[in-house]
Amino acid sequence: MPMILNIKMYKEVIEFIKGVFPDQGFIPLHEPRFVGNEKAYVNEAIDSTFVSSVGAFVNRFEDDMARISGAKYAVATGNGTSALHMAMHLVGVESGDEVITQAFTFVATANAISYLKAIPVFVDISRDTLGLSPKKLREYLQKNAEKRSDGTYNKATGRRLAACVPMHTYGFPCEIDEIVAICDEFEIPVVEDAAESLGSHYKGKHTGTFGKVGIFSFNGNKTLTCGGGGAIVTNDEALAKRGKHITTQAKIPHKWEFNHDEIGYNYRLPNLNAAMACAQLEQLEPFIANKRALFEMYKEFFGKEGMPQLYSERGDSRANYWLNVLIFENQDQRDQFLDETNSNGVMTRPAWNLMHRLEMFNQCEHDGLEESIWLENRLVNIPSSVRVDALTK
Repeated sequence: MPMILNIKMYKEVIEFIKGVFPDQGFIPLHEPRFVGNEKAYVNEAIDSTFVSSVGAFVNRFEDDMARISGAKYAVATGNGTSALHMAMHLVGVESGDEVITQAFTFVATANAISYLKAIPVFVDISRDTLGLSPKKLREYLQKNAEKRSDGTYNKATGRRLAACVPMHTYGFPCEIDEIVAICDEFEIPVVEDAAESLGSHYKGKHTGTFGKVGIFSFNGNKTLTCGGGGAIVTNDEALAKRGKHITTQAKIPHKWEFNHDEIGYNYRLPNLNAAMACAQLEQLEPFIANKRALFEMYKEFFGKEGMPQLYSERGDSRANYWLNVLIFENQDQRDQFLDETNSNGVMTRPAWNLMHRLEMFNQCEHDGLEESIWLENRLVNIPSSVRVDALTK
């Protein structure tokens, strides 16, 4: 039967979500939870007097991120956007190059490409994963790519296709192994935008570790946060060493001299933030278990007749369920739902505006983006915070 939206349904959804997150006048989309050693570790960092980009907690954070992700190396950065900027820099993206990515993403993905004076090329996503479609990627490359002795080029523009940046949208893994295999055929390095997928796995392997390099974000609305924060992960020792070097102003280590051997960036994570991040990483598994239990509650509720579709992970994935996703039949139903919930103390939000619609990127090449547009018109995120009451039981 077609879904029928009405005031009774709106009220039922709003009451259910307020019951899931009790004793809150307003239910945010995703708020941070500090229930562990955050204050103790921050105080320890303060007492050490190492509060900037050098300190024991920065080193510990990098070790923890390497261990948790399964990567050999991790480099701490100030936020996920700077991590993505540096990751693409490390794989050789240069001014005038093109970088393949998805239009269905947060603007930071496209912005980071622009920081390098490169140009995004938007390829469609899969409705099944919400991430870059391997099928559409192969179609685009077979039609447009030309391999030369010094790289792979876009036949129409003459620009080098310097990287591919798929994203694990809302924490749901994309078909990253197929994407990497296709890009290997065309000799295009893959930079995984795993900003939203800390704790998510695909075919038993952590997201962010399939490509040449991957990145994570610890922004205030992520599963774990230290106010900002980001990380680059890789199995390439040379890339990791250079990443740490250029994010620290490319300063050559010396007892007293200030010597720098290339353009560097002030992108290192401060020790104060790293202290908080280390405490948050201790909570990763219970937080994800909590969020997966929330998904099961939503699954039962939205499984009733007349409700919108609740998006779920594929069988070969283990998602962190950073943000739960509803899919409506059309844009009118989506907009009615957004208006009713936000007017009644429950924060919900639509998908991001597709990148090719933004003024900065409206001249960028794309492949039609049929699935991206379909989802843009129908998708809504609903409150997905870790439930504190469930953590204490």
